[in-house]
Amino acid sequence: MKVLSISQLSYLHCGPINLQINAKQCVGVSGASGTGKSRLLRAIADLDDHLGEVCLDEVKQKEVRAHEWRRKVALLSAETHWWFDSVGEHFKQLSSEKLKRLGLPDDISSWAVSRLSSGEKQRLGLLRLLENHPDVLLLDEPTANLDKNNVNLFEAFVNDYLSNNSACAIWISHDVDQLKRVSTKQYQIENGALV
Repeated sequence: MKVLSISQLSYLHCGPINLQINAKQCVGVSGASGTGKSRLLRAIADLDDHLGEVCLDEVKQKEVRAHEWRRKVALLSAETHWWFDSVGEHFKQLSSEKLKRLGLPDDISSWAVSRLSSGEKQRLGLLRLLENHPDVLLLDEPTANLDKNNVNLFEAFVNDYLSNNSACAIWISHDVDQLKRVSTKQYQIENGALV
């Protein structure tokens, strides 16, 4: 059972933040633009400088090499990045069943990345992230570019992943109704504090 523990985490103008997230649990975070929501995820992923302690199952972030930590504690940014020309080059394997569950066509692996919409990139970005079987998902506005039907597919897919893999997640969104659907606890960042 995976547990993410955050203790006295401080970064830029935010903190200290204390939080524990248990296996199969999703915590929702909202707040005004510029309050530090994305930077919170970047600190947890060990991408930005920070103070305090982040542990996964009592293994301290600072005791693990950064790239290994990010395989276990994986960040899906609001904007995904692609470095090869075709979709398929970014994956070890693309399952037809998973593509279907996210509303994506079977032949998308042969597509040029330049052909993808921002919503297709987000859904493929999730699949690419999950290839490493992370224990923690850090989701930064992951459905901002999706229509209602695809939002529903995305939410269900993440929920199934958390349940089937005893993983946990932090989901950032401006949509408070979405956070009520996907998370068991909701917080806001206000004046640098998690409330």
